[in-house]
Amino acid sequence: MKYNSLNLELLKELQSMLAVPIKYDEETLERYSRDETAELKAVKPEVVVFPVSTEEVSDVMRFANRHLIPVTPRGAGTGLSGGAVPAFHGIVMSLEKMNRILEFDAANMMITVEPGVITGEIQKLADRHGLVYGGDPCSSESSSIGGNIAENAGGNKVMKYGPTGYHVYGLEVVLPSGEVTRLGGKMIKDVSGLDLIHLIVGSEGTLGIATRITLRLLPKPKYSVALLIPFPDIDTAIAAVPKLMTGSGVVPTSLEFMDASSIKAVCSFLNMEFPYADAGAHLIVEVEGSSKDSVFDDYVKLGESAIEAGGLEAFVADNRNTREKLWKARKSIAEALASISPVHCMEDVSVPMASIPELIKFSEEIARERGLEMIAFGHAGDGNVHVSFIKGDMPEERWNEALPLALEELYAKTTGLGGCISGEHGIGLKRKKYLASITDRAQLDLIRGIKRAFDPSYILNPGKIVDL
Repeated sequence: MKYNSLNLELLKELQSMLAVPIKYDEETLERYSRDETAELKAVKPEVVVFPVSTEEVSDVMRFANRHLIPVTPRGAGTGLSGGAVPAFHGIVMSLEKMNRILEFDAANMMITVEPGVITGEIQKLADRHGLVYGGDPCSSESSSIGGNIAENAGGNKVMKYGPTGYHVYGLEVVLPSGEVTRLGGKMIKDVSGLDLIHLIVGSEGTLGIATRITLRLLPKPKYSVALLIPFPDIDTAIAAVPKLMTGSGVVPTSLEFMDASSIKAVCSFLNMEFPYADAGAHLIVEVEGSSKDSVFDDYVKLGESAIEAGGLEAFVADNRNTREKLWKARKSIAEALASISPVHCMEDVSVPMASIPELIKFSEEIARERGLEMIAFGHAGDGNVHVSFIKGDMPEERWNEALPLALEELYAKTTGLGGCISGEHGIGLKRKKYLASITDRAQLDLIRGIKRAFDPSYILNPGKIVDL
């Protein structure tokens, strides 16, 4: 597809429809040329715009259609698949200034927000009202809700609450044409037509731009306890996961795992001590409930089941400070990884839960054969594993040769185990060529057909998910 470039006259026209000044100085273009995907090259846009309303988003899209200019929507820039990288230059549309909480409806347990609201702010507001927003990506303190919706973000509490899409009940969406449509609302049940809400959710900003988002809230559990359970090795830790639930009869809110390398990295990064820091792997298990006694019974059962399954100990974090310390360690692994090696490749593969040990063992073999370092952590309860290859001191040329081969082998193994190549971070630019190699043609054609129906000019976030 051949797109047009922006000249001074077009920049003036673009500015005339926006309240906030557009930016095209080198420093701004550089800042908006990438997300947090460490191994992707930056691509500078021609201009960055900051709409403050649905009307302004619509005007920019109409402008882009008239002049055939590509538009890349952007939230907080915390994505890990290159989804906000402007592959064809053009306009980056940052939604960071659309950051208002529009309505808090306690009676219906719903909240309506703009896409630039930071997810953690929604969680805190719900908490103050005795409610909970169940979406809990590890990046909740920095990622925006619009980006979470674009990727259908997962996180630590998927076992109980599901991913972001489970909580989205209404959307106002600006289509690539500039038309505005409203989907869903505050109804719990709605089968009036097709489920377009959950087509937009997870579409990575390629089908439309959500400018108004209605989320369902839930009653907040009164009590919460986390367990930290060290294991001698990763196989024993993951094998224990189904035994924890079948042996205890308890379905936890969260069930996370960290391998030994992850623990060492995060302890060094945070300058903290961790129980059994030299263990082969750790599980973090959290339970919630409405009474102290029921939560006590649940975590005792889980702890006993963990010990029977090979756990070395069960450390109880039953107050806010100890729980937060535990979760800070888990949520800081990505930052710790970046501090160890700014150039690395954090993957997002997802397999049936029982296949995690085989996947990790195979990943370690890949790393050894390719001369790469590796850590693994993720969501044991739902099979989503962040296998991360690290460049370290490897020469750039060798890294560029070794990484694609390692990824091909990892993805082949993942799909061979009945898994998928992205559980929560998305395809974007990063995994596009690999998706095409492992997905049947009929499905790829469906994806392309849906894209054409929404965006016949191919101007909204082009170059992502599949090539057209």
